[in-house]
Amino acid sequence: MKYNKSIPLILLILFYLGAQQSFSQQSSRFSFNKYGNDKGDTLLYRQLFPDADTFRRYPLVIFLHGSGERGNDNEAQLKWGVANFATDQNMILHPAFVIAPQCPEKSGWSNFSRSDMKLLPTPTKPMELLIGLIRQMIKTQRIDSNRIYITGLSMGGYGTYDAIERYPNLFAAAVPVCGAGDASKASTIVKLPIWIFHGADDPAVDPKYSLEMFQALTKLGARPGFTQYPEVGHFSWLHAYSETNMMEWLFRQHR
Repeated sequence: MKYNKSIPLILLILFYLGAQQSFSQQSSRFSFNKYGNDKGDTLLYRQLFPDADTFRRYPLVIFLHGSGERGNDNEAQLKWGVANFATDQNMILHPAFVIAPQCPEKSGWSNFSRSDMKLLPTPTKPMELLIGLIRQMIKTQRIDSNRIYITGLSMGGYGTYDAIERYPNLFAAAVPVCGAGDASKASTIVKLPIWIFHGADDPAVDPKYSLEMFQALTKLGARPGFTQYPEVGHFSWLHAYSETNMMEWLFRQHR
């Protein structure tokens, strides 16, 4: 960030420290967890619980991080976006279970042919584990199975499309951010509420992929949301997850 001399330096320092403290507080609300299947495979994830002690059922939000947050520290996946679901305001207005899994190094959420963006027959191991985790949570926690939402950025945007195109009946809504999917499979998700976000100047993931999916869905009679930020590059998620209207829209959706 370029320093503006018209703003006192002490105010910038206080703003930075406040933002860091806020992020730290929000991140601390996510518990450390690990899911394993009967084959011995494991998936690390962090979980946010709704701040309520009732017998009602709550939405489940799946958040998929980008390629830079892969690893095994079970920390990096909270770096971007997902902390917005853990703010005081959002937890009051939209109490929900939120899970943020971490994809291992040298793997990914999606399995597309990158030459033509066609969905390949089998999911990746992390995606297979994620679906197993979701199904386990439906059985063991107070999840409203008609309000399961999925979102992700960059590599996680690809993963969002992968998940909804493979398992369209599992989700109630999707928010892919600067991602890409198989537009030829648009008919499988035509009834799913989707809001697509992308930066117009994204050098990492071509905005044409988001536009192609939007056009394919619209041609089939769907009414997806589509937001392209002018003069914004790859970091479009900084805008998308701060959109109050997006949060309000997401939590209104039911399967």
